[in-house]
Amino acid sequence: MLKDLKLTWDLEPLFAGGSESPAFAAYLADLTRDIEATAKTLPATKPQTAADWRTLVDGLQGLVKRARHASAFISCLTAQNVNDRRARALAGDLRPIQAGLMSLLTGLDSIMLAVPDDEWSRLLAAEELAPLAYVLDERRRRGKEMLPSEQEVLVNDLSVDGYHGWSDLYDLASGSLQITLEPKGRAPEKVSPGQAANRMSDADPEVRAHIMERWEEAWQGQADYCALALNHLAGFRLNLYRRRGWDEVLHEPFDINRMQPGTLDAMWAAVNARRDRMVEFLARKQKMLALPGLGWQDVDAPIGTSESKLTFDQAASFIVEHFERFSPTLAKLAVRAFEERWIEAEDRPGKRAGGFCTSFPEKQQSRIFVTFSGTAGNLATLAHELGHAYHGFVMKDMEPFNQQYAMIVAETASTFAENIVADAAMRNATTEQERVVLIEDKLRRTVAVLLNIQCRFLFETRFYEERRRGMVSVQRLNELMAEAQKEAFGGALSLYHPTFWASKLHFYITRVPFYNFPYTFGALFSAGVYAKALEVGPSFEHDYAALLRDTGRMQVEDLARQHLGVDLTGPAFWLQAVDNMLADLDEFMRLTE
Repeated sequence: MLKDLKLTWDLEPLFAGGSESPAFAAYLADLTRDIEATAKTLPATKPQTAADWRTLVDGLQGLVKRARHASAFISCLTAQNVNDRRARALAGDLRPIQAGLMSLLTGLDSIMLAVPDDEWSRLLAAEELAPLAYVLDERRRRGKEMLPSEQEVLVNDLSVDGYHGWSDLYDLASGSLQITLEPKGRAPEKVSPGQAANRMSDADPEVRAHIMERWEEAWQGQADYCALALNHLAGFRLNLYRRRGWDEVLHEPFDINRMQPGTLDAMWAAVNARRDRMVEFLARKQKMLALPGLGWQDVDAPIGTSESKLTFDQAASFIVEHFERFSPTLAKLAVRAFEERWIEAEDRPGKRAGGFCTSFPEKQQSRIFVTFSGTAGNLATLAHELGHAYHGFVMKDMEPFNQQYAMIVAETASTFAENIVADAAMRNATTEQERVVLIEDKLRRTVAVLLNIQCRFLFETRFYEERRRGMVSVQRLNELMAEAQKEAFGGALSLYHPTFWASKLHFYITRVPFYNFPYTFGALFSAGVYAKALEVGPSFEHDYAALLRDTGRMQVEDLARQHLGVDLTGPAFWLQAVDNMLADLDEFMRLTE
């Protein structure tokens, strides 16, 4: 039993002093100096042997590792306190460092492209480069699709104050937002978006309606700023894609996620084929809540006042106990994360919304960011983020280039860990009512990852098509979002969330375009992996770790074929995965008749 755990993380072992850390300032200065020094020597570098290539690549891998380490620290600083101006300044300082590093990697691509194809194949087969053959060949292939290297370097440099600057503007506008809540019979309070999101699961429908109303008002007040940022982010991408000769807006998302278009089509077809089942669940939930209609704010509402609250210590102990039954290694990592204070969980004002896990490769540690208020959903989120930490842990000794897995498989370990805990909670239910509550929580998260994520994908694809013709107004953005929500949810809701495009950070992330469908992919892919684990038993732990280690050096279709023996471009895997996620629906409907 874990006891007396702190709800705040400890960043001091990483860099003492927080955003004012002298050690971190020196770290950034050293990294900047080394990137600039490499930039001066790289153009004249002409490796001849495999050993020469290895020296060049290792130098760049070292810089990538250090930049990831720095980025992780700044992410933690800006998340824990959105009002930390020094942390925001550090985020700005990191932009040119990252741009410089990207330019170095573009230089590497140019050097690789100068090598004839037959000679390149011989180099990749050499002992020195064979471990990195996939990622290096991938970089060389992508380099052929880019602009001339000097133009790509210019793009990187201009992106710092242009493209990424719009993302920074959004972070500032959303991070400073406060929402005033004055529900009937309760004291008024000003809360951050993250806190307001947590309170949206209040048992009182009038409170939820009030929060939703104030939430919409608050984001509508920021809508002009958010729309400007979103339009310019999209405009930048579309212009760059046009110059590169990419007609399809999903070209880059497909490529960086290492997937075929047919795989995405097969996945969405499976979701569409089972939409009616999820609508059936939502209709039953509306009936249980005795509501005339199910609004957006009611989707995450508890189905009764019996939903128990957990302390942080209880949640930690439960997670570790059930991780242990699958993997002692996973359990030990979780214990370490709780005891060494890798986790920021306190429910307080000033934190950014959402949750994440970030890795510190030079320390081989992670940090996890959540806002914990004791709900079953919070328990699932904790397990989810610990799964991310496990993914990083099993890859910690791999080469930096091979650790850079695509987002589409980034949710594999996290959702797997979440499933372990969700199933354990249902097994441990002592009453029928408790089991109903837990099944509902699992189905609610299924609806989120299948329907909510699909509405984001539908909105973003349609927004980009309209953006090709010019700026898209706030009113039109609201319309596009509401239309996407109605379609994805099958018309099951009575009230939608038009300003969701403004409130969702994912639309403004510049490093990963279309930060949506990988969540659905990850959940369904993980459901398939989890089903395999249940079939094989404890011995699957070794195979599971091997699968995770390959996520950074394989096409996702090859990953599934090699480790699971399935074809992702066909319907069978995806339909079974959706059915696995909805496996408890029949019992839920029976228990709630």
